[in-house]
Amino acid sequence: MVVPDPRRQRAARRTLFGVVAALFAAMLAVKVLGHSGLEQTALFYVGVPALIALTVVATARPRSPLGTITATITVGLALAGPLLGEGVVCLVMAAPLFYLCGLVVGLILNAARRRGLSALLIVPLLLSAEGAVGSLPRGAEASAARTAPAGFDPGAALAAPPEFGPIPAGMARLKFPRPVTADGSGLTPGATRHITFTPRRSLGLTAKPEPRAMDLTVLRSGPDHAVFAITRDTTLARWLRLTEAEFRWTGPRLAVTLRYERTFDPSWYFGPVQRRAMTEAAAYLAETFTRP
Repeated sequence: MVVPDPRRQRAARRTLFGVVAALFAAMLAVKVLGHSGLEQTALFYVGVPALIALTVVATARPRSPLGTITATITVGLALAGPLLGEGVVCLVMAAPLFYLCGLVVGLILNAARRRGLSALLIVPLLLSAEGAVGSLPRGAEASAARTAPAGFDPGAALAAPPEFGPIPAGMARLKFPRPVTADGSGLTPGATRHITFTPRRSLGLTAKPEPRAMDLTVLRSGPDHAVFAITRDTTLARWLRLTEAEFRWTGPRLAVTLRYERTFDPSWYFGPVQRRAMTEAAAYLAETFTRP
């Protein structure tokens, strides 16, 4: 008969208590930040994983802080979808940042414990300040270009009612919204487009699909260009604010530029992520209107 080791049992109970305490602290922080309107700032995306790491180390005192921090963040992310009603895209976008911040704080805590470098603990606080006390410029744009077969007129394709094809495989795997129907035609100023997308499906336990759509109006146009203003958007509004879509063509070559405002902090993470996604979207539109 194997006799349980009391020290291991105490350590296991302490670790379990630390994990539960960290998740409770994170849930409480999420609620507070949500009611304060700070759920899209670095205080959320950096501060919450830092809080998880600090709570785990302070209450559980694990032998392997990094392993315990990573496991706790994984459990927290798994619970975030059903409890907070987030979708797959949001969790996939936020997960690398949460793990990175947990890793950084864990390394800092290890260094502070071994070498007494407690001053390093101010680093997570500084990294989480963006958005709560100020933000870097939010305006940005992304562009892509494609060339149609000889004799094809991208301007005529833009003037006709849009016909969207399948979205790229990478965007489909991440459950990005897919255009389903589109109405409207013409490139004279004031002409409109109404595009319906696949509904948003969150991971909430009782969540229902939410309809998503986008309305665009031709702001200005000419023989070789057209600029659409986004007048209503329930498709990307939870993630960024798309403001304009500019199309310029020379012969069969079409260039698409999407202008948008970043709505999430920190900029050093969400800036490149959103720019990459918008570049993919611009490429998709360029391919759509140069495809016979």
